[in-house]
Amino acid sequence: MEQLTPRQAERGQKTTLIGIAVSIVLLLVKGIAGWLGNSYALIADAIESGTDVVTSTFVWLGLRVAARQPDEDHPYGHGKAEPLAAIVVSVALVGAAIFIAVESIRNIRVPHEVPAPFTLAVLAGVVIVKEVLFRRIEQVGQETESQAVKADAWHHRSDAITSLTAFVGISIALIGGPGYESADDWAALLASGFIVFNAYRIFRPSFGEIMDEAPAGDWKAELTTIALSVPQVQGIDKYRVRKTGFEYFVDLHVKVPGDLTVRQGHDIAHAVKAAILTAKPSVYDVLIHIEPA
Repeated sequence: MEQLTPRQAERGQKTTLIGIAVSIVLLLVKGIAGWLGNSYALIADAIESGTDVVTSTFVWLGLRVAARQPDEDHPYGHGKAEPLAAIVVSVALVGAAIFIAVESIRNIRVPHEVPAPFTLAVLAGVVIVKEVLFRRIEQVGQETESQAVKADAWHHRSDAITSLTAFVGISIALIGGPGYESADDWAALLASGFIVFNAYRIFRPSFGEIMDEAPAGDWKAELTTIALSVPQVQGIDKYRVRKTGFEYFVDLHVKVPGDLTVRQGHDIAHAVKAAILTAKPSVYDVLIHIEPA
């Protein structure tokens, strides 16, 4: 794990802005093509791209706030803004899914024309663009350990999924002919289910971070190894780790010989803290409590 540097934070923000620009273009393309081609699945896909624009904007704002340095009012920094942005994305996804599902059911019950064949070419292009965008943003999210960036990536993946299901639905409607017009709408309804599933994937880790859930990884073994590298440290008694935005805070109880002076214990605590900060740059601060062995 690497600490998110200002350059990495800026990289995450730039990636998000690229996603916003692409989503705006696709929103217009899909909306116009869906209207001209009589495809509600494509219009629903355009709606999903619209939520991409809104939620990606929240992600961008969240990243900007989370990258701010601690101040008097926020001594632990502004990192919680990052998972909060991810939660906003998940809620927006659920809202979009509900809207798409309701409109799909309404269109299934109302007879309409078969979508135009050219809508398939539009959807194929959208799937490719969105999948490439997902992979790029997901990579940045993994490198920065940002839940908001990962959420933004999965939002683009959900857009690719809705486009793919729309492609299948329209294909069935065109091949089946009369009587299969609603396949397009059933595809949109199926896509809404995928969107809800992705919303949960985004919400769960972000909510865990807000609740100071223990981060993944064998932190105890790593912290024990680092602490034991400091002379006179005999082990660790307790430890707590929590993630705030892009950084981690560690509370550690270190065992040392009981006959040491206060000054010696103080020096050991500083040495352990320095060792952890050096070995794990993603850790922002360490609070050491000395325990007699």
